[in-house]
Amino acid sequence: MTVHHTPTTPSPARPARGRRPGAGTLYLLGFAALYLAAVRTPFGQRAENGLINENGAGPAWIYDWSGAAYGSWALPPLEDTALPTLLAGLAVLAAVTVVRRCWWRGGAAAGVVVGTLVTAEVCARVLPRPDLVDAHMMLLEPSFPSGHAAVPAALAAGAALVVSARVRPWVLAAGLLWLAVTAAAVQATYHHRPSDVLGAALLACVCHRLAVRLLPADAAQGAPAPSRWPAVAVLVPAAAGALVAGARNDGLLPSLVFAAAAFGCALLVWSAVRLDRSAR
Repeated sequence: MTVHHTPTTPSPARPARGRRPGAGTLYLLGFAALYLAAVRTPFGQRAENGLINENGAGPAWIYDWSGAAYGSWALPPLEDTALPTLLAGLAVLAAVTVVRRCWWRGGAAAGVVVGTLVTAEVCARVLPRPDLVDAHMMLLEPSFPSGHAAVPAALAAGAALVVSARVRPWVLAAGLLWLAVTAAAVQATYHHRPSDVLGAALLACVCHRLAVRLLPADAAQGAPAPSRWPAVAVLVPAAAGALVAGARNDGLLPSLVFAAAAFGCALLVWSAVRLDRSAR
């Protein structure tokens, strides 16, 4: 008796979640929606302008470390330390790339950093801020997105592409803490609004997802293994840093809003990096 074997059709391979289409698009749509809602509507402008009072930067807890105080040193990348911090960060990424010989991922990390900073600079110059609420002259200067917040956001997202699995949680915890402190500080000292720092973080997320998507298959499969650390272990330091750096002596509500926006920046970058967890 002849036994006929029915040929089996192999099931299609599931696309890796880290490379699934649409993640970067969602961040980009979020960036556009944030700009339209916060900058191009009277409601958004009133809400953010209402967080700023006539007391200036002085009441911010981080004032003495912000570079705004006379003769003080600015916490990188605040004030004039932004460019040196960026160059130092790129040098560190290049050194890690050489040591680990992850050339494609090192190039992607550099692309994330350069792409985020260039895009943030272009957007800050070309995206208008119309006067929809008859605001004071000091509130009319375009500031979306924040270039200072873009520096730690881009470097943290870029570093996640090149570091080893063993140190990746530590690097992310430190990078997100730095991002949260920077984002809170530029708000508490009235250099930027909440939408400005969130926009910078969203740009870093877009560039990170684009860089991962453009990686060759073999380079994408060489990604660090997913962190076994729970999210809370990485994000709690960022939350604490945001609360301290965003605090002011002259208002509880603005301080909480600044801290929430700063922590939101860390959460956004964390979400983009976590999408790499299924890539091997």
